[in-house]
Amino acid sequence: MASKWKKAKVALGLNLCMLVPRTLDDDSPPHTVVSERLSDAALLSPTSWNTSSSRPTTPLSSFHGLKLSKSSSKSSKQTCSICLTKMKQGSGHAIFTAECSHSFHFHCIASNVKHGNQICPVCRAKWKEIPLSGPSLDPIPGRVSPSSINWPQNDALMAVVHRLPLPHPHRDLNRRHVVPLYQASEPGIFDDDESLNHQHEFSERSPCIENTVDTEAARAIEIKTFPEVSAAPGSKTHSNFTVLVHLKAAAAADTAAVKRQNLSRNQANLAQISQSPRAPVDLVTVLDVSGSMAGTKLALLKRAMGFVIQNLGSNDRLSVIAFSSTARRLFPLCRMTDSGRQQALQAVNSLVANGGTNIAEGLRKGAKIMEDRKEKNPVASIILLSDGQDNYTVNGSGTNQPRPNYQFLLPTSISGVDSSGFQIPVHAFGFGADHDASLMHSISEISGGTFSFIETEAVLQDAFAQCIGGLLSVVVQELQVGIECVHPNISLVSLKAGSYPSRVMADGRKGLIEVGDLYADEERDFLVSVNVPAASGNETSLVKVKCVYKDPLTQETATMESEEVKIKRTEISGQVVMSLEVDRQRNRLQAAEAMAQARVAAERGDLSGAILILENFRKMLSETVSAKSHDRLCVALDAELKEMQERMASRHVYEASGRAYILSGLSSHSWQRATARGDSTDRSSLVQAYQTPSMAEMLTRSQAMLLGSPSGQRLLQPLLSVRSQPSPR
Repeated sequence: MASKWKKAKVALGLNLCMLVPRTLDDDSPPHTVVSERLSDAALLSPTSWNTSSSRPTTPLSSFHGLKLSKSSSKSSKQTCSICLTKMKQGSGHAIFTAECSHSFHFHCIASNVKHGNQICPVCRAKWKEIPLSGPSLDPIPGRVSPSSINWPQNDALMAVVHRLPLPHPHRDLNRRHVVPLYQASEPGIFDDDESLNHQHEFSERSPCIENTVDTEAARAIEIKTFPEVSAAPGSKTHSNFTVLVHLKAAAAADTAAVKRQNLSRNQANLAQISQSPRAPVDLVTVLDVSGSMAGTKLALLKRAMGFVIQNLGSNDRLSVIAFSSTARRLFPLCRMTDSGRQQALQAVNSLVANGGTNIAEGLRKGAKIMEDRKEKNPVASIILLSDGQDNYTVNGSGTNQPRPNYQFLLPTSISGVDSSGFQIPVHAFGFGADHDASLMHSISEISGGTFSFIETEAVLQDAFAQCIGGLLSVVVQELQVGIECVHPNISLVSLKAGSYPSRVMADGRKGLIEVGDLYADEERDFLVSVNVPAASGNETSLVKVKCVYKDPLTQETATMESEEVKIKRTEISGQVVMSLEVDRQRNRLQAAEAMAQARVAAERGDLSGAILILENFRKMLSETVSAKSHDRLCVALDAELKEMQERMASRHVYEASGRAYILSGLSSHSWQRATARGDSTDRSSLVQAYQTPSMAEMLTRSQAMLLGSPSGQRLLQPLLSVRSQPSPR
C-alpha cells in the first residue's frame, strides 16, 4: 500500500494549476487578464505559506482582476529572450530578427549559433538564415547593480507571468508576457559579498584553547573497530583478513555543549557559540531557467528555493545563479537576515524560463563567487539543478563525438585539480526525465558532492530540504583517517572506502583515507584488509586507527586514536562466527559493485544482462549472515536492487529513469550519504540509507509546510476527502 504522503506528492505534481473563478467580466478579452488559473509563481510562492514561523515573508497580493498594460503585453517583443534585457533601436546593440519573427540581440543569438544551436530559443523552429559571428557570452554591460536597488516590498512588483495553458513546455513560449523584477550588471570580480560581521571567526585563538585538542570531552567522533572474526588459529596465516573501521560524528547538540564547556573561561566566545551552535554556511545555488523549465517546474523550483531561504540562519550566506543560454548572478553572497531573506525571495520569484541550457557557464559563475569572496564561512557548498542537456559545452561538437572528460569542464576550485582534496562540493539535482544524468553525476563525483534524481516534480522541495539538513549540521571538517599496522609482520592489503580518496603507503604499514566533512550523527564505514601471519601466544595485535580533523567553528585541530584491534589465537580450528557488522558492510560494497556492473551492461545495450547481474547478487545477498538476521540495510539493498531491475524493463524506461536512479544510488553508497531518488524522501520508503536526524527533521519541516500551505491544502483536498475510506488490501 503506497503511503498517503507519496500519494499527496503525486497529486501535487499532477494538479499544480488550480482553476479559480474569473473576477472580471466573462466577455473580457483573454489578453486583458492574467489568467483564469493562478500563475505558478503566485500559487507556489513561499510568501503564501501559512506557517507560524516568525521568519518574514513578502506580503502576497491578489492577482485577481490584475490587468496588464499595453507595454507589458508587448514585452515579449521588446525583450531579448536570451539575456532578458530590453531591445531598443539606437541603444548601440544590433538586433537580429529571425525568419520565425522572434528578435534577439545580435551578439546574444550569435553566441547560441557559435555553440552549435541553429533553432529558435523561443519557438524551437529550425533556422535557414544563421547569424555568422558574435562576441562572448557575458551579459550586456550597463545594468543596474542589485545592491543599489530599492527592492520592491510587494509581490505585485515581482515577475508577473501571463501563461495560457500550454500543451508542452517548449511550445508557445512567445505567449508568456514577463515583467522582470530587475536587470543587474555584474562586476568583474565577485568580491562584493556581505561581511560576516566577525561573529564566527576564531582565527585569533582563545588563550584557554590549545592548538590541538585531544581531551575526551572535546571529541566529535566516535571510533569503533570490528575484526571479521574474534579468534583465528595461531598456526595459520590469514590473507585478506578484514577489519571494519566504524566512525560516527557526534550529535549537533553534543558538540555545541562541548564548545560551551571548553570556552567557559572566555565570555565573549561563549556568547558567540551560544548564538550559533552550528557552523554557518556559504551556499550558492546554480539554477536552470531554460525554456524547458517553464510552467510547473519553475514554480516548484521557486517554492523549493523559498524553503531553503526561509531555513537558512542569519549568519548563513546565499547567492543565486540563474542560467539558460548564458548565466547571471541574481545577487551577491548575502546574509539571510530578515531583509536578506526578503530580498532573496523577491529575486527568486522574478525568474522566468527561456533559452537554452549552459550548465558549464552556470557552474563557472557559481565557482567564481566562492573563489572571489572576501570572507569565508566555515562551510561552503554549491547546489546545481538542471532538467536538460548542456547544448553548449557538452554537445556542441556533435552527437557522434565521444563523451567529453567532464573534469575539464569544471573550474579547478570544483574539480580539485592542482589542490589537495575536494574544495567546493557540488550537490547536483537532475530534474525530470530529460536531464543529463551522466553529466550531473560526474560533476558531483568529481567535486565530492552527491547526485539526486528528482523524478516526481513535487519531490523537489523535499530533496532540497534533505540536502540543506545535512549542510546546516556540519560538525567535523577535513577528516583524515590513518590506519597503522601494530604487529611487525602484518601488512595492509587494501582500503575499501568507496569514492573517498585512499592510499596504502609503499611499505604496506600505513594507509590513509581522506573523508572531509561529516554531518551531525553521520556514520562512515571502511573495510581494511590485512595479511595476518601465523603467531604463537594468546592474541595478535592487528592495527590501530587515528583520526585528525578540524572543528568547523573554532578551526582547532583535534586528534584521537582507537585502541588496538586484536584477535585471539587458538591452537585448533573451531567454528567461525562472522561479525554481523563486517558482513553488513561487505554486502553494501558488493551491492554497489553490482550496480556499477549492471550500469555498464545497460549502457552498452545489454539490458537483460544488466538485470541478470542484479538478480544474481540478490540471490547471493539472501544467503548472507546479515540478511538471515533481517538486517535493515540488507532489506533496503534488496528493495533498491529490485527497483533498479524494474527500471531496466526496456530501453525507453532505462533512458527515462533507470540511468538516473542507478547513478543516484551509486552516489549515495559510494559517499555513504543520503541522496533523493524514487520515493526515498517518503517516510515509508525502505531506501533511506544514510539519512541523519538533521536531514529527517528538515524533511519533516518541508512536508509539514507543504501540507500547511493554503495552495497545498486546496490541491490535496480530493485526496484528504477519501483518507477516511479503508484502503484495499
